[in-house]
Order: sequence, then C-alpha cells, then structure tokens
Amino acid sequence: MSTETPAGTAPTPAPTRFDTKIAVLLREDLEPWQRLNVTAFLVSGLGTTVPEVIGEPYEDGDGVRYLPMFRQPVLVFEATKETLTAAHARVLSRSLPRAVFTGDLFATGNDHDNRAAVRAVRTGELDLVGLAVYGPKNAVDKVIKGSRMHP
Repeated sequence: MSTETPAGTAPTPAPTRFDTKIAVLLREDLEPWQRLNVTAFLVSGLGTTVPEVIGEPYEDGDGVRYLPMFRQPVLVFEATKETLTAAHARVLSRSLPRAVFTGDLFATGNDHDNRAAVRAVRTGELDLVGLAVYGPKNAVDKVIKGSRMHP
C-alpha cells in the first residue's frame, strides 16, 4: 500500500500530541446551564494567566480575523462532591495553575462579588462545583483521579 499523496492534495498532518492537559472537573449534580456556565468561567482563568495555552488568532478565507483560542483540547470531566474536594486538595499540593467555581457564585452577579464570595470561605470549606487545571498530563491525571469524562 502506497503512502504517497495524490498530486494536487496536501498531506494529512500527523496528529498533535500534547505533553500538557487542560481539564475541567464539574460536580455531577449541576444543571446543564450551570455546567456550561461554570466551564466557561473556569477556562477563562486559565486563558488569561497561562499564556502558553493560547494559540494564534484565526482568520477566514476573506481575511476576517477572530480571537485566538486554546491551542489544545479542553477535556471536561464530572465527579461527586467528594471526588471534586479530593481533586482540589491534590491540585493545591501540586501547585498547578487552577481555577475554582463555588456554589456561592451562582448567587452573585459580578466579578467583585464573585471574588468576595470565594474570599469569605476557608479553603477546606469551599462549596466546590467546578475546578479547572492545567499542567503536565500525568500530574493533571493524578489530580482528576476518580472522575469520569463528561457525557
């Protein structure tokens, strides 16, 4: 069997393998709208503070430019409250870049109140509903241990 590319066609690029992982872990009892909202908020934190996760801007065939996005997939997982709490402890012990979303944030309406709501609760008492983490694949896998891919 030939691996040559027919004339006039571009070769298929090899799949990109990343040595890092972006993972979002959601508490399994969230409503669908909450899952989407929490995921969006969590990944925005990674994109603004970990510049290497962002790719180049996009441009369509007419030259219209679009904002850059993550350079690699974002994997979304779900877990019980207990597994999410354990993952939070593991991400803190590994000092990986992370973002949290607590249940209290569903009752606030702006960034200032969001930060105040998190600041008002001690680390071990946070009502975690979501966690985003970025880092080496094996470290992230250890953080999210016990979770499952979001359906």
